[in-house]
Amino acid sequence: MTGGDEDYVYDEDSGEWMPASELAAKQAASDTVEVRDAVGNLLADGDQVTLIKDLEVKGAGQTLKQGTLIKSIRLTGDAQEIDCKYPGIKGLVLRAEFVRKR
Repeated sequence: MTGGDEDYVYDEDSGEWMPASELAAKQAASDTVEVRDAVGNLLADGDQVTLIKDLEVKGAGQTLKQGTLIKSIRLTGDAQEIDCKYPGIKGLVLRAEFVRKR
C-alpha cells in the first residue's frame, strides 16, 4: 500500500479496501435524504416554497391558502417532511408533495 500513513478499511458493499476517509465520505453521501417538491425540484435548507393547494392546519384553526410563500425551510431527514416557520403557527411541518420550490 502506498500513500503514506492513511488507514485502509474494507468496504463490504464493494468488496474493496479503500482509505478510511474515502469510505466515511461515501457513507455520509448515502445517509443524505433527497427531498423533492411536487414537481420534482430538489429542496435544500433555506429554500423558499409556495403552497400548491389550500391546507388546513390542524391545531391552529387556520387554513393556509394556495400560493402562500413559506420562507427558509429546514429539512427534517424525512423524504417527505419539511420544517417551516409561519407567523402565528408554531412547529409547522409540511409534506413536500404540497409545495413547489420558488
